Amino acid sequence: MMSAIRRSRPIIIKMIPANPLKQTLHNQGRAESVDIWKARQFIEQHSDQELSLTKLAKAVNVSANHLSEKFKQVTGVNFVDYVARTRFDKARELLADGDLRVSEIAFEVGFQSLSQFNRVFKRLSGKSPIAYRAAQRRRRKRR
Repeated sequence: MMSAIRRSRPIIIKMIPANPLKQTLHNQGRAESVDIWKARQFIEQHSDQELSLTKLAKAVNVSANHLSEKFKQVTGVNFVDYVARTRFDKARELLADGDLRVSEIAFEVGFQSLSQFNRVFKRLSGKSPIAYRAAQRRRRKRR
């Protein structure tokens, strides 16, 4: 006689973060190494300062070449793009919530020039910082 109880398979749900740069637990089935975790923390805490791969490698106590290779494997982006995205995310918050000038925001979040900030912002958002701010304010007024 066949049992009326069916064994069900566990449901596996893969969570996809809104911003893949913020993913910290797993990448391609492997746990993130301590070195990469430390590197991400260092970037987050010091993104408003001038950063270089060499400076980051020294902070994490690994070679720059090793860090560069592992960082790209784990995050899916290189060091420069990761730093730019981190700064961009902080700038978006300041543009949406504050009254600082665009140039003040650019330097506050760590960009070395206004033109670099404008270029990165447009590449990542599809809008200039001024257009982004205007859109956020219009959205807020509709609420």
